[in-house]
Amino acid sequence: MISSNDFKKGTAIKVDGNLFMVVDFQHVKPGKGGAFVRTKLKNLNKGTVIDKTFRAGEKVEDIRVENRPMQYLYSEADSIELMDTESYDQISVPKDMIGDLLLYVKENDVIEAVMYDEKPISIMPPTFVNLKVVYAEPGVRGDTATNVTKKVKVETGAEINVPIFVNQDDMIKIDTRTGDYVERVKQ
Repeated sequence: MISSNDFKKGTAIKVDGNLFMVVDFQHVKPGKGGAFVRTKLKNLNKGTVIDKTFRAGEKVEDIRVENRPMQYLYSEADSIELMDTESYDQISVPKDMIGDLLLYVKENDVIEAVMYDEKPISIMPPTFVNLKVVYAEPGVRGDTATNVTKKVKVETGAEINVPIFVNQDDMIKIDTRTGDYVERVKQ
């Protein structure tokens, strides 16, 4: 059992028979009444995010999860194939569990699989990825006075807003949490 006062981002808990991961939390002490903890919880089976409030010090069941590095091998119609980088065991993961992961990950990239009872319950891409721009309109000269952006297509098929100086065949760094451009990477 874990107290709601001990929540951290990434803490895995079981509430009402469902597995959740704490995405965000906030301790609140109002002027009147008792303190409470306001949380955003991601359902690890469905992928949905809910808001839930706990009384301060309320006990919930914590679960032990293991983060394992897995290599993304290939995609099928309704699943992706992953390989454990230590044991070389292969597992199939349904596409509804992975969300937008394939927008930022290429074949043979290493990702993190959150495992519970030897089954994957969540897949997390690296925080930052470097991808090659495969299509970009040329930037218009003189448009540099403001933060002008344009859409480019990267090698995984994702469309990203980037500054106008980014050209085709450039490598760019992308934050997978937000899908935003970070910087141009030297090749």
